[in-house]
Parts: sequence; structure tokens; C-alpha cells
Amino acid sequence: ENGGVVGMLEVIESDFARLEADTKAAEASAQKEYDTFMTDSKVDKEAKTKDIEHKTAKKQDEEQALTVKREDLEGTQKELDAALAYFDKLKPSCVDAGVSYEDRVARRKEEIESLQEALR
Repeated sequence: ENGGVVGMLEVIESDFARLEADTKAAEASAQKEYDTFMTDSKVDKEAKTKDIEHKTAKKQDEEQALTVKREDLEGTQKELDAALAYFDKLKPSCVDAGVSYEDRVARRKEEIESLQEALR
């Protein structure tokens, strides 16, 4: 019995040593994975933070450019409206809608002939 109890204690001790070694190896592996994950997460977070800063700055620049372009559009539209109003005002005096093209050509031809007659 003495050898059996000592033998049993030796088996228990060797099982415990193996279990302890396995547990330490698993713990070391898990710690390494955790450290790698934390490092990767920190780098990723910094990259995303910088990306947010860049996108925020770009958004502000784009909004400012949009505001300027809207103001330019508004000013240009006012200029166009004024030019169209002036054009509508001038159109009746420039275009005689009551006379056909053939009549204008005939009148011009008569005018040219009379001027040539006057030069002789």
C-alpha cells in the first residue's frame, strides 16, 4: 500500500505539473493574442480618428465652397434676369415683326439702287 499511495501521489503530481504547464502555455498564448489585438485596435482607432478629422475638415471646406457657389449663382441669376429684361425692352425697337423677310430684302435693294443712282 505504501508504494501504491506514493505511486498515486506521483501520478497526481505529474498530472498537476502537466496541467500547470498546459495552463501557463494557454495563458501566455491568450495574453499574446490580447496584446496583439489591443495593439491592432489602438492603431485602427488612431487611423479612424485621423480619417474622421480629415473628413470633417473636407466637409467644412465643401460646405464653404457650396455656400460661395450658391452666392455666385444668385448673383449671376440676377445679372441674367436684368440682361433678359433689358433684351425684352430692346427687342421691339430692333426687330420689326410686321415686315416679312422678302419685303425687307426688296426695300434694302431699292435703297441700294437709289444710293447708287445718287452717286452717278
